[in-house]
This record gives sequence, structure tokens and C-alpha cells, in this order.
Amino acid sequence: MSEKEIVLRSIKDLLTPKMLKYSIVPFVLSLVVLYIVFFIIASMGVEQLGTLSVESSQTTLQSGVPHTESFNATIVGSSIVKFLMHYAITSWLVTFFIYAIGTFLAIYFSIFLAVIIIGFLTPFVLAELQRRSYSDVAMIGHSNLLYSLFLLLKSTLIMVLLFILLIPFYFIPFLNIIALNLPMYYFFHKMLIFDISSSICTKEEAKEIAYFKASSLRTKTALLYLISLIPFAIFFVAIFFVIYLGHTYFLATRELRER
Repeated sequence: MSEKEIVLRSIKDLLTPKMLKYSIVPFVLSLVVLYIVFFIIASMGVEQLGTLSVESSQTTLQSGVPHTESFNATIVGSSIVKFLMHYAITSWLVTFFIYAIGTFLAIYFSIFLAVIIIGFLTPFVLAELQRRSYSDVAMIGHSNLLYSLFLLLKSTLIMVLLFILLIPFYFIPFLNIIALNLPMYYFFHKMLIFDISSSICTKEEAKEIAYFKASSLRTKTALLYLISLIPFAIFFVAIFFVIYLGHTYFLATRELRER
């Protein structure tokens, strides 16, 4: 089956009633979690901006005698924001950083959250795919809940370490785009491939497919990751990712078992 046929079949499968129902789950759950997280962060932010102490001192000479005058003030509540917004430069910088960092974190968190949520739905989506198109390919699988949690924690830790190790590259134009996205892409690729392969293949089959189709799988997950960078797009197309890669793995597994 050509790549074009896989994409068209994946879209057709996505538009079936059952798959559309599955597509609603990541969207609803993500909205609930993001709603809760937003108010927690907002509350923490208000507390941090609650007070700001400003201190200054000035020494002058009067008749040869030094005199020091001190100034102490406390800016309370939203006065800090007003204080920063009072000047054009600080106003622009504050606005830029709030939107830039906020957008960046929102997209990354949405990808991280959606990948975890669809991990729980993957077996159901793949079972429906098997029923529709791959009844001859048994879903053997090779994972368990404990190992899945271990891999999730391990992949998250490696992602965080990559974020830290790549900090020097964040300040280099163009290269920083790769450096900022590489850690999240690692997590995205690792978890999606594991969720799908562990539901369909034996451990040996998964290793063989990963070895012989490494370039193809990385290309596919890279393209899917680029789609995920569209703000909140992953909440609507997450199930499509599973269907698309599911077809890839079902076909590869069938090929292996027919040898």
C-alpha cells in the first residue's frame, strides 16, 4: 500500500462514528486539565506579583559633611503591572515575554498532555482498525501497565534533561528552533511508537520494524509533530495520528508474519 493510500484510508477511518467519538475524548479531557492548570498558575502568578519592594539611597555633601537619604516603597498588587506598563520599552518587553513564553508553554504542555491521554485510547483505536481492515493480523502486544509507566517517567526525564543540555543553543538564531523542539519531539516520537507497537507486535517484531523502518517512522512522526505545533491542533487530530501509525504498523507486522 502506498503512502498516499495509507493517508486516505486513515482519513476515511477517522470520519467513522466510533473514531469521531474517540476523537472527542482527548479534546474534552485536555480542556478540563488546562482549565484547572490555568487557574492554578494564574493564582500563583497573582501571589508572586502581590508585593514588590523598591529601595534606593542617595549620598550628598552638605558643607563637606556626607548625608545619606534612603527611599523605601512597596508596590502592592496590580500596581507592579501598572508600574512596568508605564514605560513604553518595559511595556513592550513584558507583553512580548508574556505572550511568547505563554504560547510556547501552552503548545508544549498541550502536546505532552495529549500524548498521555491518547496512550490510554490507543488499544481501543487499534482494535477497531483491526476489526475493519486487519482481522488476519493478531494483536499480540508485549507491554504492561508497570512498564508503560516506567517508560513514561523515563522519557519525561530524558526530555527534561535534553531541555537543560540544549540551553546554550537557545540563543543561536535558527539553531534554537531545532534545540527547542528536539526534546519534545523525542518524547512525542518515543511514546507514540511505543503505544502502537506494544499493542500490535511482539517485542522482537517491534525491534525489527524499528530497525528496518527507522527512517520512515521518524519522517512520519516528524511530520505529525509539525502538525502538533499548530496551537491546540493535537486535541483534534490526535486520534488520526494513532490511526495513521496504526496502519503503518499493521501492514509492517503482516509483512513480517507472511515471510
